[in-house]
Amino acid sequence: MNQDFDVNSAARNWRVDAQQTATPSELVNSLFASDVLTLDQLKARLSKPDYRKLQATVERGETLDSSIADTVALAMKTWAMEKGATHYTHWFQPLTGSTAEKHDSFLNPAGDGVAIMSFSGKELIQAEPDASSFPSGGLRATFEARGYTAWDPSSPAFIIRHANGATLCIPSVFASWTGEALDLKIPLLRSIEALNKAVTPALELFGASEGTRVSSSLGAEQEYFLIAEEYYYRRPDLVMTGRTLFGAKPPRGQELEDHYFGAIPDRVLSFMTDAEMQLYALGIPVKTRHNEVAPGQFEIAPIFEHSNIAADHQQLIMQVLRTTARKYGLVCLMHEKPFAGVNGSGKHCNWSMATDAGENLLDPGDTPHENMQFLFFAAAVIKAVDDHQDLLRTCVASASNDHRLGANEAPPAILSIFLGSELTDIFERIVSGKGGRGKQTGLMGLGSSVLPEIPVHAGDRNRTSPFAFTGNKFEFRAVGSSQSISFPITVLNVIAADAITQLTADLQKRLGKKGATLEQAVTDVVKDTYKKYQRIVFNGDGYSTDWHEEAEKKRKLLNLRTTLDAVETLVSPKNLKLFGDFGVLNERELAARQEIMYDIYFKTVNIEGETTEYMAQTAILPAAFSYLAELGEVEVKSKAATGTTKELVQLSDTLYDALQELRQQNEALGGDEVHEKAHHMRDHVLPAMQQVRAAADRLERIVSQKHWPLPTYRQMLFVK
Repeated sequence: MNQDFDVNSAARNWRVDAQQTATPSELVNSLFASDVLTLDQLKARLSKPDYRKLQATVERGETLDSSIADTVALAMKTWAMEKGATHYTHWFQPLTGSTAEKHDSFLNPAGDGVAIMSFSGKELIQAEPDASSFPSGGLRATFEARGYTAWDPSSPAFIIRHANGATLCIPSVFASWTGEALDLKIPLLRSIEALNKAVTPALELFGASEGTRVSSSLGAEQEYFLIAEEYYYRRPDLVMTGRTLFGAKPPRGQELEDHYFGAIPDRVLSFMTDAEMQLYALGIPVKTRHNEVAPGQFEIAPIFEHSNIAADHQQLIMQVLRTTARKYGLVCLMHEKPFAGVNGSGKHCNWSMATDAGENLLDPGDTPHENMQFLFFAAAVIKAVDDHQDLLRTCVASASNDHRLGANEAPPAILSIFLGSELTDIFERIVSGKGGRGKQTGLMGLGSSVLPEIPVHAGDRNRTSPFAFTGNKFEFRAVGSSQSISFPITVLNVIAADAITQLTADLQKRLGKKGATLEQAVTDVVKDTYKKYQRIVFNGDGYSTDWHEEAEKKRKLLNLRTTLDAVETLVSPKNLKLFGDFGVLNERELAARQEIMYDIYFKTVNIEGETTEYMAQTAILPAAFSYLAELGEVEVKSKAATGTTKELVQLSDTLYDALQELRQQNEALGGDEVHEKAHHMRDHVLPAMQQVRAAADRLERIVSQKHWPLPTYRQMLFVK
């Protein structure tokens, strides 16, 4: 028997071992955050003085008092063991974009065959993973491997469960022995503090009370595909690269637009409910689930949280989706473009700024034209996006996202802001001196007395915009589905801090002039800012060729089409100064991240190129040869057999020639430096792969189904 089918038989043998006895609605209240060590949980386990010290760190950003580490560790261990945990781990986010963990047992031998369960403050605060085994961009090497993980008390510890137990996970940062950030969380935490320092002086001008703290808040939508496990394991390209390197367009894709918001299949809905219950236990406030546009595509979305917590939760969402899918005989695909010709998957980051009192600084209120504070911060965001188009493109750059950007409801590589008609009109009235509110929303009647009148939002939605205002937040739509959101949030925080700092200085200068009121000064700042940066505002079709021509030639906006175009801008003098001035990333840390992005790009495409070569040579060409042999055995030569044979021979030769070119490019690599290799992958390997795929996909349409070795798009997208 073919070994591939042995694997598929094993993959099909799945079942859910236990059914819930309680209904999900009964479970939610008792489940939510039940596996999270919240401040309330710690309050009951710590002395009042120790609790207040910890609370000052978590809620007010004060320096952690290390003297409380032992008592917190004891409380944490006791709670975790009550939850069934036997091990703990510092859970961190290295520069791979995923998470990492090294498990240690609470067990410690005490002699004479006795063991005790212990966990000290020293073990809580710090651990020592090997820093040279993670991507470091030259910051660490094998001969200088020491690195440290350190507890992040601002993100609560949680329990991860498995079939035979549980583990205490302690959110942590990861730094080198020389103190440089080797992870995604340290820069994120630094950017949150930078944003706070930039925004609070502006808020004081608007009358905020002393001691007000500001942070960014975020809600990240997660799109993903589900396919049957038996198909996944018959696709080496999916297993090795996360996307299909071959696949002819099926007769039906998403043209009928019948999948979006359609009825969720029972198997999928069972999977979603299971995943949600696990996420609730982890304190993750997932709110929305639905079918997405492409067949086999779905979405889950939480509500807004503090951006540090949101980044941690987003990693857990991906982990839970992937592991839970397997219980239902499914595989969850997070790749940005697993299937050609249909929608790709993004991770829309809904970003805003909020005070510790819960005030959303990007909420326009009922009278946005009179809301000077809102207009000031909105103008700052407009300035930030225009000033730092390169950074916003770079922070979402990857080989996988390059396949997605620019079509099928994914935004183009050109950065622009969608404000909507009402907000755009308000800014234009300020510039013209008219002031007031022109376009207004109201109630919409639906033509039937039984239907209610519904309120109309201040602006339409634009799914082609990379950065869209959506009522009380900005939606950064360009983020890829497989990415960590930490770096995009870091960039949003620091560019906003930069713009707000500059506009606050301008506002203070104007207020210093004799007779200038706050309203006059803010109006002048907003007017001058919008007038200078309005080129970045575009409310139309981001896919149109007219927009691309206008954006590049008339508006002089950047069009960094590929990852490599974007990554080379990361260490520009402007960006080095930006990150350095706000203490978010120093020159070495930023250069390291550029090096890693080049390296990941090279390795990603290199793996894809070699997988394409392997599959074409060992599976697709042999399938064509087998069918040719079968046709050759047809006793009566028919016109159909002769024509099919001729076409098969031509396509097989075309595929063979393309395969030889790909093999040469795979072997060449393009040079010794990672930058040279990355450019070789983009300029030579990817085009060669496309030629191989073009011939193979044409063969798929004529080779007999019994000879074709791969599950087809028709099967993977529609069979659940």
